[in-house]
Amino acid sequence: MPPPVSVFFYTGCVVLAAKNTKKLLYNPTFRSVLFQALAAAALCYFVYSIINNALTNLDQRGIATGFGFLSQEAGFGIGLSLIDYDETYSYGRTFFVGLLNTALVSVLGILLATLLGFIIGIARLSSNWLVSRFAAVYIEIFRNVPLLLQIFFWYFAVLQALPSPRNSLSFGESVFLNVRGLYFAKPVFGPNAYWIGLALIAAIVSGISYAIYAKKKQKATGQQSPILWVSLSLLVVLPTFSYFASGQPVYLEVPELKGFNFRGGIGIIPELAALLLALSIYTASFIAEIVRAGINAVSHGQTEAALSLGLPQGKTLRLVVIPQALRIIIPPLTSQYLNLTKNSSLAMAIGYPDLVSVFAGTTLNQTGQAIEIIAMTMAVYLALSLFTSLLMNIYNRKVALVER
Repeated sequence: MPPPVSVFFYTGCVVLAAKNTKKLLYNPTFRSVLFQALAAAALCYFVYSIINNALTNLDQRGIATGFGFLSQEAGFGIGLSLIDYDETYSYGRTFFVGLLNTALVSVLGILLATLLGFIIGIARLSSNWLVSRFAAVYIEIFRNVPLLLQIFFWYFAVLQALPSPRNSLSFGESVFLNVRGLYFAKPVFGPNAYWIGLALIAAIVSGISYAIYAKKKQKATGQQSPILWVSLSLLVVLPTFSYFASGQPVYLEVPELKGFNFRGGIGIIPELAALLLALSIYTASFIAEIVRAGINAVSHGQTEAALSLGLPQGKTLRLVVIPQALRIIIPPLTSQYLNLTKNSSLAMAIGYPDLVSVFAGTTLNQTGQAIEIIAMTMAVYLALSLFTSLLMNIYNRKVALVER
């Protein structure tokens, strides 16, 4: 008895499916997508297994999970806070205090390290033997000493050796330096102080407008205008005039010694100063070598051509060499900025209240919410690094040479 028609139909379908499957498996595009999908699925399953096992173990031990602890009262003080904080605030508030302190030292460190690094890098190429050797010694010393040791040096050997508050080093009548930190006068703004702010904004807008006008004039006529001095004059004259015209609404609050420490004014704690000095000086040694390499990568013929046109060395460096060197300097410079931000976590060694010390340290010890706290801390550093990379990539595309 012959087999029914359905058997032949199903057999044909199986054979056809096998042939199509074989063709797909031999298709490079399909195989690449398939393997990537399998790898992604395996990674997701691996992460899910770790999280599920961790939550199960914590539940068996009676350890609470979740982010409800952020609303609980912290109960501990923080030495430096850019926002209002005391012991009655929540753990969520400590997170933001630590985050702002980390951002503060990172931003200030990047600015100082960049300025110092460019100065040392240019000095390294100086024709003056003494200046060049001094820059080389600076680079070799600070680049080869571990950062943690440099932090300890500035904090314990330098700042902790300063006199007590009663024997403070005074600079004038409003600046005092002692073992507790640096204290100086704080500006206090009165009711009409907003006029000074408006005058400052007007000065900035006027300076930018004048710079645009001066550049257009130079392109049209070839005549150069003093952009820098005019802009600085506007920034000084307009706010000063507004200050006196509005009745001098700003006065200085001078720090005064009361008890064992100074009260009033602005105080910079020694932990911040030590960390900022160490990060800036250490990172600047690497930035200096990056700047030196970028300048050396520019053809010497560019410098000779600029000098032959009568440009002084300062303008040659600023207008000809540095703009071409930036396309080489920016990518490794971004890495140094990221390293500085991440190295700021070493602040815990001297008690600076950054995110790691305040949140991943004290808060973690009090709450035991290890997974949530470490995950939030890692997310913050990841976000800061990605944001820094984004800004630097935008700037890199702006200064890159566009080939015609």
